[in-house]
Amino acid sequence: MYILIGGAGMMGLRLAQQLLALGHTVAVVDADAIACQYAREKIGVMAFEGSAVSMSVLLEAGIGKANAVVATLSSDALNLALVTLSKHYGVPQIVVRMSDRDFAEPYRIAGASHIISTTDLAVSTMASAIEYPEVESMMHFEQGQVEVLKLPVPGNCYVAGRTVAQVGQDAKFPAGSLIIGYQPHPHTDLIIPNGSTVLEAGSTVLVVTKPYLVRQMIDYMGLCANRHHPIPAVAH
Repeated sequence: MYILIGGAGMMGLRLAQQLLALGHTVAVVDADAIACQYAREKIGVMAFEGSAVSMSVLLEAGIGKANAVVATLSSDALNLALVTLSKHYGVPQIVVRMSDRDFAEPYRIAGASHIISTTDLAVSTMASAIEYPEVESMMHFEQGQVEVLKLPVPGNCYVAGRTVAQVGQDAKFPAGSLIIGYQPHPHTDLIIPNGSTVLEAGSTVLVVTKPYLVRQMIDYMGLCANRHHPIPAVAH
Protein backbone atom coordinates (compact mmCIF):
# COMPACT_ATOMS: atom_id res chain seq x y z
CA MET A 1 0.00 0.00 0.00
CA TYR A 2 1.03 3.58 -0.61
CA ILE A 3 0.36 5.49 2.62
CA LEU A 4 0.61 9.24 2.96
CA ILE A 5 1.05 10.72 6.45
CA GLY A 6 0.25 14.36 7.07
CA GLY A 7 2.53 15.57 9.86
CA ALA A 8 6.07 14.54 10.71
CA GLY A 9 5.81 14.98 14.45
CA MET A 10 6.57 12.23 16.93
CA MET A 11 3.41 10.29 16.13
CA GLY A 12 3.71 10.68 12.39
CA LEU A 13 7.34 9.59 12.31
CA ARG A 14 6.84 6.60 14.60
CA LEU A 15 3.86 5.52 12.54
CA ALA A 16 5.88 5.88 9.34
CA GLN A 17 8.63 3.70 10.80
CA GLN A 18 6.17 1.00 11.81
CA LEU A 19 4.31 1.01 8.50
CA LEU A 20 7.61 0.82 6.62
CA ALA A 21 8.59 -2.21 8.70
CA LEU A 22 5.28 -3.83 7.70
CA GLY A 23 6.27 -3.53 4.05
CA HIS A 24 4.26 -0.49 2.97
CA THR A 25 5.46 2.41 0.85
CA VAL A 26 5.28 5.48 3.06
CA ALA A 27 5.58 9.22 2.51
CA VAL A 28 5.23 12.06 5.00
CA VAL A 29 4.29 15.69 4.37
CA ASP A 30 5.39 18.46 6.73
CA ALA A 31 6.35 22.11 6.56
CA ASP A 32 9.35 21.50 8.82
CA ALA A 33 12.46 20.95 6.69
CA ILE A 34 14.38 19.35 9.57
CA ALA A 35 11.57 16.85 10.24
CA CYS A 36 11.47 15.93 6.55
CA GLN A 37 15.23 15.45 6.47
CA TYR A 38 15.02 13.20 9.53
CA ALA A 39 12.25 11.17 7.89
CA ARG A 40 14.37 10.60 4.79
CA GLU A 41 17.75 9.96 6.41
CA LYS A 42 16.86 8.25 9.68
CA ILE A 43 13.65 6.41 8.87
CA GLY A 44 14.03 5.86 5.14
CA VAL A 45 10.67 7.09 3.90
CA MET A 46 9.84 9.72 1.31
CA ALA A 47 9.24 13.21 2.67
CA PHE A 48 7.64 16.21 0.98
CA GLU A 49 8.32 19.63 2.44
CA GLY A 50 5.31 21.92 2.53
CA SER A 51 1.83 22.28 3.97
CA ALA A 52 -0.11 19.03 4.23
CA VAL A 53 -3.28 20.95 3.41
CA SER A 54 -1.87 22.45 0.21
CA MET A 55 -3.37 20.89 -2.88
CA SER A 56 -0.19 21.37 -4.89
CA VAL A 57 1.97 19.73 -2.21
CA LEU A 58 -0.45 16.83 -1.82
CA LEU A 59 -0.53 16.26 -5.57
CA GLU A 60 3.27 16.26 -5.62
CA ALA A 61 3.24 13.72 -2.80
CA GLY A 62 0.95 11.46 -4.81
CA ILE A 63 -2.34 11.72 -2.97
CA GLY A 64 -4.12 10.63 -6.13
CA LYS A 65 -2.55 7.16 -5.88
CA ALA A 66 -2.60 6.85 -2.10
CA ASN A 67 -4.34 3.81 -0.64
CA ALA A 68 -4.54 5.52 2.73
CA VAL A 69 -3.95 8.92 4.28
CA VAL A 70 -3.24 9.46 7.97
CA ALA A 71 -3.79 12.92 9.43
CA THR A 72 -1.54 13.57 12.44
CA LEU A 73 -1.20 17.35 12.13
CA SER A 74 -0.89 19.78 15.04
CA SER A 75 -4.56 20.77 15.22
CA ASP A 76 -7.96 19.27 14.54
CA ALA A 77 -8.75 22.12 12.13
CA LEU A 78 -5.77 21.19 9.95
CA ASN A 79 -6.56 17.49 10.21
CA LEU A 80 -10.15 18.19 9.16
CA ALA A 81 -8.88 20.03 6.08
CA LEU A 82 -6.62 17.10 5.20
CA VAL A 83 -9.49 14.63 5.64
CA THR A 84 -11.66 16.75 3.33
CA LEU A 85 -8.97 16.97 0.65
CA SER A 86 -8.24 13.24 0.92
CA LYS A 87 -11.91 12.46 0.40
CA HIS A 88 -11.96 14.85 -2.58
CA TYR A 89 -9.12 12.91 -4.20
CA GLY A 90 -10.85 9.59 -3.61
CA VAL A 91 -8.52 8.11 -1.00
CA PRO A 92 -10.26 4.90 0.16
CA GLN A 93 -8.95 4.85 3.73
CA ILE A 94 -8.61 8.04 5.80
CA VAL A 95 -7.38 7.80 9.39
CA VAL A 96 -7.28 10.86 11.62
CA ARG A 97 -5.92 11.67 15.06
CA MET A 98 -8.53 13.58 17.07
CA SER A 99 -7.64 15.79 20.03
CA ASP A 100 -10.99 17.53 20.63
CA ARG A 101 -14.10 15.33 20.77
CA ASP A 102 -16.17 18.17 19.27
CA PHE A 103 -14.53 17.30 15.94
CA ALA A 104 -15.85 13.73 15.91
CA GLU A 105 -18.96 14.49 13.87
CA PRO A 106 -17.22 16.91 11.45
CA TYR A 107 -14.59 14.21 10.81
CA ARG A 108 -17.31 11.68 10.02
CA ILE A 109 -19.11 14.10 7.71
CA ALA A 110 -15.84 14.94 5.96
CA GLY A 111 -15.25 11.24 5.24
CA ALA A 112 -12.80 9.92 7.83
CA SER A 113 -12.95 6.11 7.92
CA HIS A 114 -11.21 5.85 11.30
CA ILE A 115 -11.12 8.47 14.07
CA ILE A 116 -8.54 7.88 16.79
CA SER A 117 -8.98 9.94 19.95
CA THR A 118 -5.49 10.13 21.43
CA THR A 119 -6.81 11.83 24.58
CA ASP A 120 -9.41 9.14 25.21
CA LEU A 121 -6.84 6.40 24.61
CA ALA A 122 -4.38 7.99 27.03
CA VAL A 123 -7.00 8.58 29.72
CA SER A 124 -8.36 5.03 29.44
CA THR A 125 -4.87 3.55 29.58
CA MET A 126 -3.91 5.59 32.63
CA ALA A 127 -7.16 4.82 34.44
CA SER A 128 -6.77 1.10 33.72
CA ALA A 129 -3.17 1.14 34.98
CA ILE A 130 -4.32 2.66 38.26
CA GLU A 131 -7.42 0.53 38.67
CA TYR A 132 -5.83 -2.76 37.59
CA PRO A 133 -2.09 -2.70 38.38
CA GLU A 134 -1.97 -6.49 38.03
CA VAL A 135 -2.75 -6.28 34.29
CA GLU A 136 0.26 -5.80 31.99
CA SER A 137 -1.84 -3.99 29.39
CA MET A 138 -5.47 -3.51 28.46
CA MET A 139 -7.17 -2.55 25.21
CA HIS A 140 -10.73 -1.32 24.81
CA PHE A 141 -12.90 -2.20 21.82
CA GLU A 142 -16.35 -1.17 20.63
CA GLN A 143 -16.48 1.93 22.83
CA GLY A 144 -15.40 -0.01 25.88
CA GLN A 145 -17.88 -2.88 25.48
CA VAL A 146 -15.06 -5.45 25.19
CA GLU A 147 -11.67 -5.61 26.93
CA VAL A 148 -8.54 -7.48 25.88
CA LEU A 149 -6.23 -8.11 28.83
CA LYS A 150 -2.58 -9.11 28.78
CA LEU A 151 -2.03 -11.13 31.95
CA PRO A 152 1.10 -12.75 33.36
CA VAL A 153 1.16 -16.38 34.47
CA PRO A 154 3.57 -16.42 37.44
CA GLY A 155 4.58 -19.62 39.18
CA ASN A 156 2.03 -19.20 41.95
CA CYS A 157 -0.76 -18.28 39.52
CA TYR A 158 -3.81 -20.51 39.68
CA VAL A 159 -3.82 -21.43 35.96
CA ALA A 160 -0.11 -22.30 35.75
CA GLY A 161 0.34 -25.86 34.47
CA ARG A 162 -3.25 -26.22 33.27
CA THR A 163 -4.50 -26.43 29.70
CA VAL A 164 -6.69 -23.84 28.02
CA ALA A 165 -9.50 -26.40 27.91
CA GLN A 166 -9.25 -27.08 31.66
CA VAL A 167 -9.36 -23.39 32.41
CA GLY A 168 -12.23 -22.70 30.01
CA GLN A 169 -14.32 -25.57 31.42
CA ASP A 170 -13.88 -24.45 35.00
CA ALA A 171 -17.20 -23.19 36.41
CA LYS A 172 -15.36 -20.31 38.11
CA PHE A 173 -13.81 -19.02 34.86
CA PRO A 174 -15.72 -15.80 34.01
CA ALA A 175 -18.53 -16.77 31.64
CA GLY A 176 -18.21 -15.45 28.09
CA SER A 177 -14.47 -14.84 28.39
CA LEU A 178 -11.91 -16.40 26.05
CA ILE A 179 -8.16 -16.98 26.06
CA ILE A 180 -7.19 -15.85 22.57
CA GLY A 181 -3.41 -15.51 22.76
CA TYR A 182 -0.46 -17.20 24.42
CA GLN A 183 3.17 -16.15 24.64
CA PRO A 184 5.32 -18.87 26.25
CA HIS A 185 8.24 -16.53 26.98
CA PRO A 186 8.83 -12.76 26.65
CA HIS A 187 11.03 -13.15 23.56
CA THR A 188 8.88 -15.67 21.69
CA ASP A 189 6.08 -15.01 19.23
CA LEU A 190 2.47 -14.79 20.33
CA ILE A 191 0.49 -17.86 19.25
CA ILE A 192 -3.20 -18.69 19.00
CA PRO A 193 -3.71 -21.42 21.60
CA ASN A 194 -5.92 -24.48 21.33
CA GLY A 195 -7.54 -26.55 24.04
CA SER A 196 -4.41 -28.63 24.67
CA THR A 197 -2.08 -25.63 25.09
CA VAL A 198 -0.55 -25.72 28.56
CA LEU A 199 -0.30 -22.34 30.30
CA GLU A 200 3.15 -22.53 31.81
CA ALA A 201 4.59 -20.39 34.60
CA GLY A 202 6.41 -17.36 33.20
CA SER A 203 4.16 -17.11 30.16
CA THR A 204 1.61 -14.47 29.18
CA VAL A 205 -1.98 -14.82 28.03
CA LEU A 206 -4.37 -12.56 26.15
CA VAL A 207 -7.93 -12.77 27.41
CA VAL A 208 -11.10 -11.25 25.93
CA THR A 209 -13.72 -10.36 28.50
CA LYS A 210 -16.41 -7.83 29.40
CA PRO A 211 -15.54 -4.71 31.42
CA TYR A 212 -17.57 -5.83 34.44
CA LEU A 213 -15.65 -9.14 34.49
CA VAL A 214 -12.12 -7.69 34.58
CA ARG A 215 -11.79 -7.82 38.38
CA GLN A 216 -13.32 -11.30 38.45
CA MET A 217 -10.77 -12.47 35.86
CA ILE A 218 -7.88 -11.06 37.90
CA ASP A 219 -9.20 -12.70 41.05
CA TYR A 220 -9.71 -16.01 39.25
CA MET A 221 -6.09 -16.11 38.16
CA GLY A 222 -4.91 -15.19 41.62
CA LEU A 223 -3.16 -12.01 40.48
CA CYS A 224 -4.80 -9.53 42.84
CA ALA A 225 -2.14 -7.57 44.70
CA ASN A 226 -2.03 -7.46 48.49
CA ARG A 227 -5.10 -9.67 48.86
CA HIS A 228 -5.49 -13.37 49.50
CA HIS A 229 -7.87 -15.34 47.32
CA PRO A 230 -8.93 -18.94 47.84
CA ILE A 231 -7.69 -21.23 45.08
CA PRO A 232 -10.71 -22.73 43.32
CA ALA A 233 -10.61 -26.36 42.35
CA VAL A 234 -10.47 -27.58 38.78
CA ALA A 235 -12.12 -30.80 37.83
CA HIS A 236 -9.67 -33.01 35.92
